[in-house]
Amino acid sequence: MSMRLAGKTALVTGATSNIGRAIAEAFAAEGAHVVVSGRSAGRGAEVVEGIRAQGGQADFVRADLDGSAAASRALAEEATRVLGGRIDVLVNNAGIYPADSTAGTDEKTFDEVYAVNVKAPFFLTGAVAPAMAAAGGGAIINLSSWVARLGISVAALYSSTKGAMETLTRAWSAEFGPRGVRVNAISPGAVLPSDAEVADIGGTMMKGTPAGGMGTPDAIANAAVYLAADESSFVHGIVLDVDGGRTGVAVVAA
Repeated sequence: MSMRLAGKTALVTGATSNIGRAIAEAFAAEGAHVVVSGRSAGRGAEVVEGIRAQGGQADFVRADLDGSAAASRALAEEATRVLGGRIDVLVNNAGIYPADSTAGTDEKTFDEVYAVNVKAPFFLTGAVAPAMAAAGGGAIINLSSWVARLGISVAALYSSTKGAMETLTRAWSAEFGPRGVRVNAISPGAVLPSDAEVADIGGTMMKGTPAGGMGTPDAIANAAVYLAADESSFVHGIVLDVDGGRTGVAVVAA
């Protein structure tokens, strides 16, 4: 192992399952001390135990990122304490995805999705980025989605929040980049979940792509390691597509 993140500290939100868990595990394997954050203490403990069993450093900090500034700031404060006084890498991964039509979405759901997917990372970044800059720099990685740029009929609400995160990525890069904080985003394609029904839908969506099928959480985690590591020091404000070619390539059958 190259230990590309040796000596760094990281906070990963939504890290108790799927992509967030894979990122936390990959960061720890590369030498980072990771705070695993999420709502479930049981699942958080499982992730932390797995990381420690492999010789990595990890701690769980429970957080219900409901969009309130107070919840985001409390997580930033506690994670900073647990990590010994600084956060070098922040991954804004936590999010929710209620698939429904526009007409079928009520106001409560609308507000909840924007609160979790946009407001929470907005205020968390606002709490973490200035401290990163004061400490000499850092890296922030936002999770977007391929549906932010390639529309599907049951993702209007969710995809709009991911479009917002891509815009914030560029704006934050302009705001914090000159102060040593690199801000970038990853846009995953359809990634294998634990739900078989969702996997079937995702597999269908990935037909006609160069990859020919769904990706894995590890593929997204590998991209996150790159954006967190010093080797990407000249990378600012990008949205890195890790989507099997879904948004950029059309494969025409011979």
